[in-house]
Amino acid sequence: MEIASSKNNWHYNPYLTERARYLRKHFTKSEAYLWKFGLRGSLMGVKFLRQRPVLNYIADFMCRDLLLIIECDGASHLIEGAAEKDARRDALLQEVGFKVLRFDDSMILDHLTTTLGIVAQEVEERKKQFWQ
Repeated sequence: MEIASSKNNWHYNPYLTERARYLRKHFTKSEAYLWKFGLRGSLMGVKFLRQRPVLNYIADFMCRDLLLIIECDGASHLIEGAAEKDARRDALLQEVGFKVLRFDDSMILDHLTTTLGIVAQEVEERKKQFWQ
């Protein structure tokens, strides 16, 4: 499969647009924290999009310029079979060039500063890789 780029609109999936709009209006507490205190606007120096359809998935947060996806894993990721689905999803996203960072809700809500530090470090590393 082709690497994600502006030429293929970063593998945008228009069939998931309505679902993504719904999720933008009904985000989780951990997504709200991460957005408000770290990813909104250009607080990280790059633009993140919320609930972005890509391939057959909806990424919680995506930075197109750095091919970086951030996922907030809530209770639904703890059910049987979820880890395998997440691994398949991550592998497909990585196949087209994305780096996926996953944080469970408790990490975001209880250790927001640490979470944002990890994201900021990855953003800086990806900037060096993509913007040299």
